[in-house]
Amino acid sequence: MRRWLSVIVLAVMVVGLMGVQEAFAATKLIGVTLLTREHQFYRDLEAGLRSEAAKHGFELQVVAGEFDFGKQAAQIDDFISKKVDALIIAPCDSLAVGSSIAEANKAGIPVFTVDIMNLSPQGKVVCAVQSDNVEGGRQAGRLMAQALKGKGGKVVIINHPGVTSVLDRVEGFREIIAQHPEIKIIADVPAWGQRDRAMAAMEDILLRVPDVAGVFGINDDSALGAVAAIEAAGKLGKIVVVGYDATPEAKDAIKAGKIYGDAIQYPTLIGVKAIQAIADYFAGKKVPEKINVEVGVWTKDSK
Repeated sequence: MRRWLSVIVLAVMVVGLMGVQEAFAATKLIGVTLLTREHQFYRDLEAGLRSEAAKHGFELQVVAGEFDFGKQAAQIDDFISKKVDALIIAPCDSLAVGSSIAEANKAGIPVFTVDIMNLSPQGKVVCAVQSDNVEGGRQAGRLMAQALKGKGGKVVIINHPGVTSVLDRVEGFREIIAQHPEIKIIADVPAWGQRDRAMAAMEDILLRVPDVAGVFGINDDSALGAVAAIEAAGKLGKIVVVGYDATPEAKDAIKAGKIYGDAIQYPTLIGVKAIQAIADYFAGKKVPEKINVEVGVWTKDSK
């Protein structure tokens, strides 16, 4: 009897060990390169990626290009050399990224994008997961029109050229403003989504267009940079600022009346849906080429 018990225990241990080995063998390694880790949006997106990846037993390696596509291209090359099972990219440049995606395709690595799409004719992306940025831009345009209702005025856009998410939100913003002839977009200046550059751009705008009535910052760092310049010029409350993202800092500025309102994204949900799309792909399920995540509006009356 003892002999049979020993055999049974040994068999159970072997089966258990095989199960552990299979589990380790099945672990998927996913390489992630983000536009930046400095912005709250991308920190929240990363949190969504990590929380959902843990549910599926995926291992993530996360880096960021920090607005430098050359750096991001090297990161993608490194992931290819590591033979990751999938790549998630938030491109620093929507056109330049195509050649790197093509190299991943050659290596048989499926590529997914988050927040920013690939606009290059090169490279195939399995699925692009992002906010409905055209609608988000429309929401920002409606906020601006609401704030300037009855008086109109000159409006400037603090832009980040070269990335699809921003191209889309600017398109939506312009669409709504075009419906209000009393409001004129008189400048569209780049600040690449960075606060210090946005502040410098706004300082220049205030010198050239002292009667500017409104500013659309394509993300909250752009909006907050503009606010800093407006405040330094003693014009706080005289110029309407509309932002995009509704980060905690921006929500505080909205509550304080420094920003009129924001289009709000849900970056954590973008991260979750990206991992779910990868899990479906690994499972052999059909994955849509594009997943749009809803957007909303945040004002001082929001809770």
